[in-house]
Amino acid sequence: MKLLIDKINSELGTILIVCNGEKLCAVDFADYEQRMVKLLQKRYGNFCFQQVKDPQGYSSRIQAYLKGDRHSLDHIPVSTGGTAFQQQVWLALRTIPWGTTISYGELAAKIAKPTAYRAVGLANSLNPVAIVLPCHRVIGANATLTGYAGGLERKRWLLNHEGLSE
Repeated sequence: MKLLIDKINSELGTILIVCNGEKLCAVDFADYEQRMVKLLQKRYGNFCFQQVKDPQGYSSRIQAYLKGDRHSLDHIPVSTGGTAFQQQVWLALRTIPWGTTISYGELAAKIAKPTAYRAVGLANSLNPVAIVLPCHRVIGANATLTGYAGGLERKRWLLNHEGLSE
């Protein structure tokens, strides 16, 4: 199987954009490429990357987001894999508006599983499509920045980019 990959430079470092020819299946940072590859192998088994420029226009849309376009990511089709619960959590991330945050507990309540905030946190940490499914908008119950698979500095940058500050 071939997965299409593009690499774009940004203020956050090099961003890897992977699609299966139709849907976006991974967005991660170059310094976490090994983790991304392991997750993709778990989903797809053996695959190879084919370097392409701007697959399906997804790279351009992520760059537009990074330049301040609030809606460039809204309708990008994603293929996340994962369990039914993980998919429920990841798709619920899309309901968190630009420039707002919610806690893990609030996200758990949003998917009608109010006591599952720890499981929601774990699912959030495994989000394969960073930025597009905005896991950076989920914060701790006491409004502190907690866990972000791409590093807290990137989470802070993304929230500041959306007009939030600690």
